[in-house]
Amino acid sequence: MEKRTLAITLQADWKAALRAAGKAAQKDSYQGETLNFQSPGAFFSRLTERRWTIINTLQQGGAMGVRELARQVGRDVKRVHEDVQTLLELGLIERNESGALVCPYADIHVDMHIIPRQVKAA
Repeated sequence: MEKRTLAITLQADWKAALRAAGKAAQKDSYQGETLNFQSPGAFFSRLTERRWTIINTLQQGGAMGVRELARQVGRDVKRVHEDVQTLLELGLIERNESGALVCPYADIHVDMHIIPRQVKAA
């Protein structure tokens, strides 16, 4: 099985990001996958430090259930379950055939450029 990669980008123009992903998908070989956020606020609100810990734990430990994951990260099962739901929605983690949680990505790259925004005069 080929190791999957994920690039997380920050691009306000989601249509351009979708077009770029479509072009990459048309190539013959696997180019990796992309997850785009429209703003730094959207990125940081969805990918908190605790959620990154979950991702890292699954990358290192392999497949596991929510209870074992909560034990390994030292958190309440209910809160870990809530974070898992968000990470599943984003596609950063998945469930395998037996229902255990896995992070399918061997490499996750965050590509973020934060530049000054033009403030509109009132």
